[in-house]
Amino acid sequence: MTRKRVFLIVLDGVGAGEMPDAGRFGDEGSNTLGNTARAVGGLSLPVMGGWGLGNITGIMGVPPVEGPAAAFGRMAEASPGKDTTTGHWEMMGLVLEKPFPVYPHGFPPGLIKRFSEAVNRGVLGNKPASGTQIIEELGPEHMRTGALIVYTSADSVFQVAAHEEVVPPEELYDICRTAREMLVGEDMVARVIARPFTGKPGAFRRTERRKDFSLAPPDETLLDFFSGRGIKTVGVGKIKDIFAGRGLAESYHTGNNRKTMETVLKIAREDHSEALIFANCVDFDSLYGHRNDPRGFAAALEEADRSLGELSGLLGKEDLLIVTADHGCDPTTPSTDHSREYVPLLVTGEMVAKGRNLGTRKSFADLSATLAQVFSCDGWEKGESFYTDLKK
Repeated sequence: MTRKRVFLIVLDGVGAGEMPDAGRFGDEGSNTLGNTARAVGGLSLPVMGGWGLGNITGIMGVPPVEGPAAAFGRMAEASPGKDTTTGHWEMMGLVLEKPFPVYPHGFPPGLIKRFSEAVNRGVLGNKPASGTQIIEELGPEHMRTGALIVYTSADSVFQVAAHEEVVPPEELYDICRTAREMLVGEDMVARVIARPFTGKPGAFRRTERRKDFSLAPPDETLLDFFSGRGIKTVGVGKIKDIFAGRGLAESYHTGNNRKTMETVLKIAREDHSEALIFANCVDFDSLYGHRNDPRGFAAALEEADRSLGELSGLLGKEDLLIVTADHGCDPTTPSTDHSREYVPLLVTGEMVAKGRNLGTRKSFADLSATLAQVFSCDGWEKGESFYTDLKK
């Protein structure tokens, strides 16, 4: 028997316009969708456009439609942040009161010394940097000496880059696990990220064997709540990493958007058990937003649009498809960091009222309240559900 399934697809970094407090984050003028479209002369997104994406924010090539085929709206982030962990945790009902610490001048020398001694390797860098640039800058010295490239960004991250021929990925993961154990308390970071790369000087390339090591959520998330009530939860992409493996019955690690959507499509075709399938499409952020590549960003959006159209065709009568994002990452601004933006909200399925405007949600946590109601789970008190609003 076909049971209710919800496919929650997060287009990582695909923001829908600056939030009112964007100035506090240095993000005035950010609009990932709108600015990307202008930079490339217009986007072609017939699926999401038909669902009402152009009704949420101005997007060249994706005009508003009079009769959207989905419910549409946008969500504001209540937590004081603009990073992956904060955004995903808030979607699952965990709103942070304080932002994660950041390290605009690099990490404390004492911490770096302890880390270096613990992993028995030297450290290069220790500064905020673009990942591709710092690898080009320090990669040759790393290959000569075996010292690790450590860097951060405007986000709360401790990133460790190493050439796969110098430090095999499994060894790099062990190094990052050591860092994860150290980076708590006064030296807290939200994520430790392993950044393997290959190639030769002048032609280094980061590989898809990246791995994130997140803090464990400090409180119950909707994934925990569902797990305790027999609702199957499936993570695709880096969801397992973001939630430190908690609250997931199944997990599929994928390295790029195409593999993520192929996995989701396979689940949609083959697994009809009642479940929340929670997927992150990382390429928008990691490959294009942080590298200020609007053309690559636009091409990835158009590819995702086709995959989402295919996924919508596999929905059963009780299924829902929800498309959103975790923050912005505008590839057209001087910054290479995330941006404080609203995120789009598109909901489609046979039981959805087409063209229903869900407005601006005050928190990503409204998504958690909605999902709890979809699966008829009483007792979840975080966020404000829009389930009644989107139903026919």
